[in-house]
Amino acid sequence: MSKTFVGPQLRQLRRSQDQTQAEMARALGVSPGYVNLLENNQRSLSVRLLAAIADAYDVDWRDLVSDEAGRLLGDLRTALKDPMFADRAPDLPELRAAIDHAPRLVSQFLRLYGTHRTTLERVMRQGAASGQDGFLHASPEAEVHDFFRDRSNYFDELEQAADRLRAAHPCGADDHYAALKAELARHNVTVERSTMEALGDVLRQFDRDAGVVYLSEALDHQNRVFQLAHVVGLLIAAGALDRLTNATRFSNATAEARCRVELANYFAAAYLMPYEAFLETARETRYDIDRLAARFAVSVEQASQRLTTLQRPGREGVPFFFLRVDKAGNVSKRFNATSFHLAEYGGACPVWNIHMTFRTPGTILPQFVELPDGERFFTFSRTAERPVFNRNSQEVRLAIALGCELRYANEVTYAATFNPRDDDLYSPIGINCYLCPRTSCSQRAHQPAFMDLPISPDRRGNTRHES
Repeated sequence: MSKTFVGPQLRQLRRSQDQTQAEMARALGVSPGYVNLLENNQRSLSVRLLAAIADAYDVDWRDLVSDEAGRLLGDLRTALKDPMFADRAPDLPELRAAIDHAPRLVSQFLRLYGTHRTTLERVMRQGAASGQDGFLHASPEAEVHDFFRDRSNYFDELEQAADRLRAAHPCGADDHYAALKAELARHNVTVERSTMEALGDVLRQFDRDAGVVYLSEALDHQNRVFQLAHVVGLLIAAGALDRLTNATRFSNATAEARCRVELANYFAAAYLMPYEAFLETARETRYDIDRLAARFAVSVEQASQRLTTLQRPGREGVPFFFLRVDKAGNVSKRFNATSFHLAEYGGACPVWNIHMTFRTPGTILPQFVELPDGERFFTFSRTAERPVFNRNSQEVRLAIALGCELRYANEVTYAATFNPRDDDLYSPIGINCYLCPRTSCSQRAHQPAFMDLPISPDRRGNTRHES
């Protein structure tokens, strides 16, 4: 076991039991001084003591050694890059000290900051609608995004359930559809392909009472297979879905239902793209999403989302974030195994070439970008096709983007022809115009919410917002 420091978690556990260090020491069979050293991260946790804590306090050892401090540190650093903290942002030792000695205060600060960001964005987007009930509450999509991000977008219980299903009915990628239909038959569920007239704009309908899954003829083969895997997940992983959703307090039923949908999608991806095989192929192809999609007989979008889940402890892939946007720049899906605030709030900057993909459908567009705070990332984008229901939906395309920290770019094939040391390579982007402090940006569409840009009748700048 590598050195594991659990000071904040141990302190929280002791306080939750209303114990002194001496009382905890007696329960664990160690000295009070040793407990003090553990709480201050001056000693690492041994396997024997970890077992003693689990037995004495009836806690799951995995919860105790989870890297909560690392997540909090990443979230704090992201929050403090907000322009309103620019003058007095604490340094790294101060942040670590706050997490070590006041983790609950840090969590409450981050919750407050999240409410601030949600409020600011909704004010900017909705204007006069700010008086509506529930305006200050996080959206269901935001709650689900945080649920996945807080768990690094990795769910071992669902991975294992998918592994068991494959082991019980081994087959190649070309035979998944038949295997999934056979599995549904074991649950007395049949599959019927329905016309678009019968289902309308619905792609898949699971009638539990009748025991029938209806699939729209608008779906291509890859998406029909994925929808069947989703329904199988709802049936054979129902217990895991219950445990995962019940362990979190969602603000409303909509958020809980959305989370359950995404977890079933996670199971489907884990079944169609087995973790170890997918990770090895990703490394072998240097994260070539077209080759991954071809190897596992899935869509490019499905392969791209699966890349964000490669966070198994000890067997991690490149930590990617994923965004999907429409032609108007609206973000319709985001997954994030990182604390990157580009993934949290980005997608609306016209300088980011995710929006250019609509001009070159199916073509990968790589880009090195730099945020106003100096953070640099490598991203690559392309279009994804949607089902065609009628002539009005023939041109319905979405754009998807994957991104990673600059230090991982050398592992990705799309960055191979670039020189990351060339400062001229980086496109200066922002989160969105309301929150971007950049001046003299020719793409600016709005006045920043937190600063005034200079305006003079004697000068014309790049945009009407600055002169």
